[in-house]
Amino acid sequence: MSRHIAPYGSWKSPITPELITAISTPVMEAHVAGQEIYWSEMRPLEGGRYVIMHRSPQGQVEACTPPGFNARTRVHEYGGGAFTVSEGVIYFTNFADQRLYAHRPGESPRLLTPQEGYRYADLVVDAQRKALFCVREDHTGDGEAVNTLVRLSLTGGDNGQVIVAGNDFYSSPRLSPDGRRLAFLTWNHPNMPWDGTELWVAELDDTGDVRHLQRVAGGAQESIFQPEWSPDGRLYFVSDRSNWWNLYRWDGEQIQAVYPMEAEFGKPQWIFGMSTYGFCDARRILCTYTQNGFWHLAWLDVEARELSPIPLPYTFFDEIRIGEGFALFEAASPTEPPGLRRLDLESGAVETIHLAFEPKVPDGYISVPQSLTYPSSHGEAHAFYYAPQNQDFAAPQGERPPLLVISHGGPTSAAQAILNYSIQFWTSRGFAVLDVNYGGSTGYGREYRTRLNGQWGVVDVEDCCNGALFLAEQGWVDRERMAIRGGSAGGYTTLACLTFRPQVFRAGASYFGLSDLMVFVHDTHKFESRYLMTLIGPYPERADLYRERSPLYHVQNLSCPLILFQGDEDRIVPPNQSELIYQAARAKGLPVAYLLFQGEQHGFRKAENIRRSLEAELAFYGRVFGFQPADDLPPLEIENL
Repeated sequence: MSRHIAPYGSWKSPITPELITAISTPVMEAHVAGQEIYWSEMRPLEGGRYVIMHRSPQGQVEACTPPGFNARTRVHEYGGGAFTVSEGVIYFTNFADQRLYAHRPGESPRLLTPQEGYRYADLVVDAQRKALFCVREDHTGDGEAVNTLVRLSLTGGDNGQVIVAGNDFYSSPRLSPDGRRLAFLTWNHPNMPWDGTELWVAELDDTGDVRHLQRVAGGAQESIFQPEWSPDGRLYFVSDRSNWWNLYRWDGEQIQAVYPMEAEFGKPQWIFGMSTYGFCDARRILCTYTQNGFWHLAWLDVEARELSPIPLPYTFFDEIRIGEGFALFEAASPTEPPGLRRLDLESGAVETIHLAFEPKVPDGYISVPQSLTYPSSHGEAHAFYYAPQNQDFAAPQGERPPLLVISHGGPTSAAQAILNYSIQFWTSRGFAVLDVNYGGSTGYGREYRTRLNGQWGVVDVEDCCNGALFLAEQGWVDRERMAIRGGSAGGYTTLACLTFRPQVFRAGASYFGLSDLMVFVHDTHKFESRYLMTLIGPYPERADLYRERSPLYHVQNLSCPLILFQGDEDRIVPPNQSELIYQAARAKGLPVAYLLFQGEQHGFRKAENIRRSLEAELAFYGRVFGFQPADDLPPLEIENL
């Protein structure tokens, strides 16, 4: 079949905003209990509500969370670790009041914690003592919230008895098989958990009180991730002490590297409850690790020190959980959406339990990413390149596609090579996309991750700009039609690229991005309140650097159209960050659009807002780059244009 000839950007695509939101129910976390499988999924069509799902051993799937409840915690604002399951009872945090509930499916949820003002995460049930250990974040007092480890009764009636306190942050409470010891992580300002954490072990008495504390590993320059007790009572954990997040174990006296290699077995702990490995027995671990941007699944024999990769057609793995006779994990590839998969431990057969969305779009509309490494100002940088792809269309001879550079959030995060319709939305319309893993991204070792320390607004900017220029030099994209987009920290990098390197991009889209670092240090939540001291420098001692790296104070350099998106209930990047840069660009006479969404928080969850932002961004590029989108788009007001 011959293709229609049409300019890049104007191609008609089956990947519509309605399709993206109507079918999307991404998995937020998963648990196993014996042969039972539980997971929570986010539902954009229900206002972003988190619903806990259950799959029986017979394969029956049902929703457990009753209407009116939302299983999501706000500890650290990013949440995670919002529920767990024990003996058929689901224990979860409800988003509206942040109180804990016990819920046996078929019955009404039973309130456990009577007082509001507390938040809970990383729940661990101690069936022996009929107690629950977890992280508690106390917002009942003045000033900064107080984080502790607490113990609660499963019968309810109390807000938790503090068992460990004194540091700024805690996570990952893990009970030993005999119930006599509790491992946990802790760290203090200004560190983030990927900068430096400490692993401690507490001895517990019969009531669950702490009788002795011992620091096992970690420090200000060592990041520990996911402590877990093996069935034979040894403590395993992931550490980056060798530059790479590798597995280690502690036998009560000594620490040993389990399998040293130049690969990452851990991830940045933005949320609670993350898991990259699990025990099938005392000798055999199912684990996932990443090299050069791609994830792998493998068996690790801890006695023979042998790693055996499992040949599966996926490039991303997460949420490793071990049940009775099976393993559960999330997996995805460039052509398969993220989904929960069940691995039979005896036969090796893999079954898909739940997909984030049904892949209803034919392969002819899907762009498969190419891994790129290219030279940049501070060493090599990494990215995934997506070429325009639509089986129905081709561009006029000699035309090169517009480029959309994506700067991911975090900034301590990473772009993944998985099927993402939000990227294919652009490539199927004729855009080229470069998803950048700039210096500071995870997956390439601690040295690459810390390349951003003291250099935020420099290294990330150079890597994004140099990636775009690299593609233009190769002749892959139109040098005069390059745009950059990003959310949160990626929104900051977007604004920084447009103001610090104004000659590179011709347009930008910032989703809840930072524009004034001077304001942000006084106006954000506890978890990230000292983050910029690592990324920028000490404050207020180096207030000059904060001003120097703030796009708002360099609007005189901004010379291209800009569109901004923001939620009015965002507690991480408050709306004033978008409003300040909007007013400055507007006053300068630059083409600018600003969409503020009511009732939306950090990271859009409501279907109507996700749809509207995609439609507005496409209309924006059409006006700026001079093409007519095939979509029937709502009007977009762009001031000064």
